[in-house]
Amino acid sequence: MSSETIAVRCCIVGGGPAGMMAGLLLARAGVETLVLEKHGDFLRDFRGDTIHPSTLEVIHELGLLDEFLKLPHQEVRRLSANFGEAQLPIADFTHLPTRCKFLAFMPQWDFLTFLAGQAARYPSFALRMPAEATGLIEEAGRIVGVAARSPAGALAVRADLVIGADGRHSLVRRAAGLAVEDLGAPMDVLWFRISKRASDAEESMGRFAVGNILVLINRGDYWQCGYVIPKDSGAELRARGLAAFRDSVARLVPFLADRVGELQDWEQVKLLTVRVDRLTRWHRPGLLCIGDAAHAMSPVGGVGINLAIQDAVAAANILAAPLRAGTLTPAQLQRVQRRRMFPTRLTQRLQLLVQNRVITRLLARAEPLAPPLPVRLLARCPLLRRLPARLIGLGVRPEHVRTPPAR
Repeated sequence: MSSETIAVRCCIVGGGPAGMMAGLLLARAGVETLVLEKHGDFLRDFRGDTIHPSTLEVIHELGLLDEFLKLPHQEVRRLSANFGEAQLPIADFTHLPTRCKFLAFMPQWDFLTFLAGQAARYPSFALRMPAEATGLIEEAGRIVGVAARSPAGALAVRADLVIGADGRHSLVRRAAGLAVEDLGAPMDVLWFRISKRASDAEESMGRFAVGNILVLINRGDYWQCGYVIPKDSGAELRARGLAAFRDSVARLVPFLADRVGELQDWEQVKLLTVRVDRLTRWHRPGLLCIGDAAHAMSPVGGVGINLAIQDAVAAANILAAPLRAGTLTPAQLQRVQRRRMFPTRLTQRLQLLVQNRVITRLLARAEPLAPPLPVRLLARCPLLRRLPARLIGLGVRPEHVRTPPAR
C-alpha cells in the first residue's frame, strides 16, 4: 500500500449522472478534471434509468446523439396510468420543442459508461475507480482537496474546486457541515423486475388500486417494477412473507399473475428509502454540491436524473472559464446555486403536492378508487397532457451547453 498526492483544477466526488456529465463538460472545456467513483464499475441495478428529452438535447448539443441512440434503449412517447380497470393518458411528449420527443429508458450503467468513454477522449479528463472519498482537505476555512482510498493505498487530491456529486447520502456535504432541510416523504419504493412478453402492453404506466401503487417501466424484455409502500413499512411487508407480496402484485397487475413466481427471494427486491431534502447552501469556498448531494428528489415523475444533469450543465457553463484561468471565486459558486435553486424548489414543491395530496391518500384507501380530478381532466383534454410532458421531459429551467470545446 502506498500514499499518492495529485493536483487538478477540479475533483468531482461521485461518478453518477451529475458527476460524469460535469466531468465530461469541464474536460471538454479544457479544465483538468478528476472523477472519483467508489465502486469498481457502474453495474448497480435499480438506479434511475430515465434519459429525459432535455438530457437528449444536451447530448445532441455535444454532437453525440446519433452515437448515443445506437445503444439499446426503449423510447416512450406517452405515459398513462391505470386506476382500477380504467387506463387514462397522463403525458404526451410528442409535442415537445426538442429533437427527441420521447423518454429513453436505458440502464444507467450504459449511460455512465457512454459518458465516461466520451470524456476519456479529452486529455484533461481522468477517472479513478474504485476510489472512495473519505474526507475533505481544508486549510484556513477553504476546501482545497479530497482524501480518498483505493486498492493502491491512500490518495490525496488537491484541487481548486471539489464538486460533491455523491448522491443523497453524500459524504461531501456531511464532511463540509452543510445544513440540510428535510422536506419529508410519506413513502418508500420496492424495486424488482419481472419478465415481459410480446402480448403485454408496450407503454410504461402506473397502476393504482385500493391501497396500492405499482409503476411499470418497459425495459424491452422485462418490466422494471416500482411498488410504492408507506414510509418505513418495508419490514412489516417482509414479515407477511414473499408469497403475500407476490399475491399483491398479481392482484394489482393481473397480466403478471403467471410470472410473479419469478420472485424467489427477497434479495430480488431492492428497497429505495425515499428522501426529499435540499441544502440551504450548496457551497463553501472551494466546494460545490450538485445533483442529489444538493437536493434529494422524490421518485415522483422520475425527474431526479434530469435535475442532476441540468445542475452539471449549469455548473460547467458558469465555472469552466474561471477554473481554466485559476480565478474561481465563491461568488461564482453562488451563481450556480442561484440559477438552479428555483427549479429545484418548484420541482420539489410539485413532488410534495403529489406525495401528500395523492400518494398518501391512495395508500391509505380501503374503498374502490376513482381517478383524481386532474387525471380525469388530462384524459378528456389532449392539449393538457403537454403540461406534465413538459414538466417531466424538460423541467422548469432546461440548461444548454454554452461552453465551447477547448482548442
